[in-house]
Amino acid sequence: MIGRTLGFYIGMRFAKTVAAVFGTVFSLVYIIDLVELLRKTGETTSASAPFLAFLSFIRVPAITEQVLPFAVLIGAIMTFLNLTRRLELVVTRASGISVWQFLFPPILVSLLIGIFATTVFNPVAALLKQRADHIEAQLFNLLPKNGPDTSLWIRQKSGDGQAVLRAEKAEDSGKLLHHVTAFVFEQSGAFSERIEASDARLSKGYWTLTNARVLRVDEPPENVGDYILTTNLTADEVTQSFLAPDAVPFWELPSLAKRMREAGLNSTRYNLRFQTLLARPLLLVAMVLVAASFSLRFFRMGGISQMVSGGVAAGFVLYVVTKLVGDLGGAGLLNAPIAAWSPALIGSMVGVLILLHQEDG
Repeated sequence: MIGRTLGFYIGMRFAKTVAAVFGTVFSLVYIIDLVELLRKTGETTSASAPFLAFLSFIRVPAITEQVLPFAVLIGAIMTFLNLTRRLELVVTRASGISVWQFLFPPILVSLLIGIFATTVFNPVAALLKQRADHIEAQLFNLLPKNGPDTSLWIRQKSGDGQAVLRAEKAEDSGKLLHHVTAFVFEQSGAFSERIEASDARLSKGYWTLTNARVLRVDEPPENVGDYILTTNLTADEVTQSFLAPDAVPFWELPSLAKRMREAGLNSTRYNLRFQTLLARPLLLVAMVLVAASFSLRFFRMGGISQMVSGGVAAGFVLYVVTKLVGDLGGAGLLNAPIAAWSPALIGSMVGVLILLHQEDG
């Protein structure tokens, strides 16, 4: 096995390089996001420059979390190239240490980075994103809204059947909806009626729709004033149904998905997000193996630029495949564990196969 001193040296070189790449990306994203926020606010007097700098800072972790696999890929390529250029890997191999032995420290470090990113960094980034979204919603409510449709959709199931609610805006932590349209279905799934209301207030076990207008098939519209629509949703579940999966901390995803299933809501995206975060350490290992497949060639043999370009391209393809399979899983076309784990597993096996071919013939 590789010695402790050499293993610690290679592992620390890899960790420092990944940290430098990630820090550089974080800084670039922060600057770009801050400039964009300053441009969007324009002449808004309610937002000072220090406040926008703080808002951008708490938005960036959720964004940079997506580029962590690339940071590991680039960090691994740079580490292996530097070790090869300085002939350190040549001496290591000459001493009888195989590629699998000196790859063990970077793989171990990438696993630790993945576990830390999933269990610590992701919950912090998700909570900061929720805070940033809340601040941004309050801030940009002061500005004219000329964007696309931002309606809120809620699907619920109760003892009376199912219903789909559409609202233009939510307030009071999801307890109050404005400009509501409800489509009510019977237990059999047949359409029952459509209700249009100015507001909907959530109480324990029911919605109170004010200024309601009921439309039924083959019947004239009827103004009923207040309309009671039963529900088994709580205010927390209504609020969380508006949250994107990447805004939910890792530790809360299983319980949230369970509550949504019990409420009759679709929990596929949250299950997929949970499995994707679980598979993240393996995805980072796959990036290290892909980087090693393109970064262990001796400098005197030439073709370094093509080798590095090939490694970056291979990592990019793996990342795109991960997103594509994830979209299929989010649409319900693939099982969530399969959609989350298959790219990392396939990428790891391909990297191992290439290394076996290069090193062992």
